Amino acid sequence: MEALNPLNITLDAAPFPIFNKANIEVSVLRLDKIHSVISGNKWFKLRYYLEDFKKSTKKALITFGGAWSNHIVATAAACNQENIPCIGIIRGEEAATLSTTLIEARNYGMHLIFITRQDFKQKKLPQNLLSDENYIIPEGGYGILGMQGAATILEFVNKNNFTHVCCAAGTGTMAAGILKATNDNQQVVVISALRNNISLLGSINSLTCTESSRLQIFHDYHFGGYAHHRPELLKFMNEFYQQTKIPSDFVYTGKMFFAIADLATLKYFPEGSKLLLIHSGGLQGNTSLEKGTLIF
Repeated sequence: MEALNPLNITLDAAPFPIFNKANIEVSVLRLDKIHSVISGNKWFKLRYYLEDFKKSTKKALITFGGAWSNHIVATAAACNQENIPCIGIIRGEEAATLSTTLIEARNYGMHLIFITRQDFKQKKLPQNLLSDENYIIPEGGYGILGMQGAATILEFVNKNNFTHVCCAAGTGTMAAGILKATNDNQQVVVISALRNNISLLGSINSLTCTESSRLQIFHDYHFGGYAHHRPELLKFMNEFYQQTKIPSDFVYTGKMFFAIADLATLKYFPEGSKLLLIHSGGLQGNTSLEKGTLIF
C-alpha cells in the first residue's frame, strides 16, 4: 500500500469564473492528496483514535458505516497499515453484490457485519462483540478525539490569510474541529451533505461545548440526500475540474464546491473575501458512477 503522507497537502487556487465575478479569492486545501484511500479529513479524524487504541490494551477496533462509507474503507486501510484487527458494522442487509467500497474494505482485512437499519440507528452491537477488549470509533469518527484531529487540519495552512473557512459535513466532526481552530474574526461555512440533517447544529455544538455566531450551516445543497446526486451537480463537478484541475466527489466536496459557487452568485460573501475550501477527499466514492460520467 502507498505511504500516507500529510506533507503532500497543497493549497491550490480555484480560478473559477463565478468567484472572479463575485470579486472573492478562493483557495482549496487539498487534503485528498494525503492518500488515495485514507484521504482528506478521514486521516485527521482517525489519527488520535488510532493513537489512543495503540496505548490501550484493546484487541480489536470496531466502527460503523454504510455501503459507500468513506469512513469504513479509510478505517480498514489505516488498520491494515497499523496491523490492527478491525470490524465494520454495516447498515442494512448484506447485498448480493457488495459495493466497491465494502469490497475494498474487506480486501484490507476488515471483517464486515451487517445489521438492520433499526439496530444501526441505535448503534446496537451484536452480542458477541460486547467485550471490553473492543475499541469503538463512532460513525464518521464523531467524538472529541475526532474533533481534535480535525482541528489540526488548519496547521497545514496559514489560516490567518482567510476570512471564511468552508467545508462539507456529515456528522459535523470536521466542522467542529475547524470551528475550534479558527480565529474569532473568521466565519465557518458548513454545507450539509445529508437531507433533513436537522441535528447537525446540535452535534457540532455538543462537541465544541458552545454556540457560535461564526458558524453558518446550509441545508439546501444535498441533491436528494447522502450519496445522492443530480445531473446539475455532476455537470458542475466537470466544469469545476475543467477550470481548476481540482477533482471532487459527489457525496461531499462536489456539493460544497457547488454551494460556495451558488452562494458567491447570490453575493453571500462580501467583495474582497478570502475563502479557504477544505477538500475532504473521498474520491473513491465516484467509482459508483457510470464510467465516463466524470472527466477526471
